Amino acid sequence: MPGYVIADVEVTNPEMFAEYRKLVSATVEQYGGKYLVRGGESVVVEGDWAPTRAVVIEFESFERAKEWYHSDDYAPALKMRLESANSSVIIVEGE
Repeated sequence: MPGYVIADVEVTNPEMFAEYRKLVSATVEQYGGKYLVRGGESVVVEGDWAPTRAVVIEFESFERAKEWYHSDDYAPALKMRLESANSSVIIVEGE
């Protein structure tokens, strides 16, 4: 079953976040991930969740998604994202 990283990202430092974007893509690809959603317009149709910038990344498995997130390869980019944005992130198993 695939695994998904789902994030809501509010960019607070656009310059640093632009550098993060340059680093993160290579690590996602290295772990077999692919972006399904990377920002773009959204509309709330139920509830009160209004994401600032929605991101969905698909990996071949839940375990692989966790491996990527906790990897030494992603760590430098993760540090940069934590310094340049406020984020909520989950990893979920799909079907």
